[in-house]
Amino acid sequence: MPKPFASSADLSDKTPTLEVLAEGVYALTAEGDPNVGAIEGEDFVVCFEALATPTAARDWLAVLRAYTGKPIRHLVLSHYHAVRTLGASAFGTTSIIAHDRTRALIAERGKQDWESEFGRMPRLFKDPASVPGLTWPTVTFSRTLSIDLGGDRGELDLAYCGRGHTEGDIVAWLPRQRILFAGDLVETQAALYTGDAFHREWSTGTLDHVAGFPAETLVGGRGAVAHGRDAVRAAVAQTRGFLTVMIREVEAVRDRGGTLKNAFEAVHRALEPSYGGWPIFEHCLPFDVSRLWDELDGVERPRVWTAERDRRVWSELQG
Repeated sequence: MPKPFASSADLSDKTPTLEVLAEGVYALTAEGDPNVGAIEGEDFVVCFEALATPTAARDWLAVLRAYTGKPIRHLVLSHYHAVRTLGASAFGTTSIIAHDRTRALIAERGKQDWESEFGRMPRLFKDPASVPGLTWPTVTFSRTLSIDLGGDRGELDLAYCGRGHTEGDIVAWLPRQRILFAGDLVETQAALYTGDAFHREWSTGTLDHVAGFPAETLVGGRGAVAHGRDAVRAAVAQTRGFLTVMIREVEAVRDRGGTLKNAFEAVHRALEPSYGGWPIFEHCLPFDVSRLWDELDGVERPRVWTAERDRRVWSELQG
């Protein structure tokens, strides 16, 4: 029997869990759904990620409001994907911060990505009619940007670590608390989506940069919060391992003159024992392998995913 397309059959609600990581620092996880976070300043809040719709974002903010009533001054977007950005209007701030390249990607392919992700993950788009349109960052930067949290709270440092999950991913670092919000550059016990990735750079220099933060707590894009240095290292290592195995297997198939379908099957065999039971593994893998095949074929920037292309690739590889 053919597998249901992407996550279209995943219709059961996930249980959210809010963790207080330090005084005024929060993370909301939900059994492999996209993670979000918030950091209190002296008299304001910085939120990290926006979820897929304003209605979904308001549910998150209702949970956060049990802990703080401070106004939201800044919303930080780790990258351009629809499930991370389209809920931005719920936060009521005019300061939406992202990387320069994230803004460029929204302009270039944001509409197609919105349609693609809605088809792949309909459950995440709670009340899709509440989305007013594409989210446009109002503040962008190229390397680093710091937010003074006020009082004795220190700074929140935003940093670009190199091309990885997309060409515009950023992380948020709290040096005093040693907490890192890594976005989708690191996953904790969740499979990777690499359909818009730069696999070789991500698996080497970009993850080296991420690992260089002396984090004692890490919030990845999906999965549980990693607590303690050993768990942080393990999360980075599992992310690197996923990428490394993909590159090895696809290169081997290409070297022996195999096909994209052969490469998908080889990667699935190699990764499934360790990663197959984790969230979105079957969903992601066809899109992952398709992008890596292109990358090794010299396609420098990821091709735009459309709803039509999604279905075509899925039918070829998972059908």
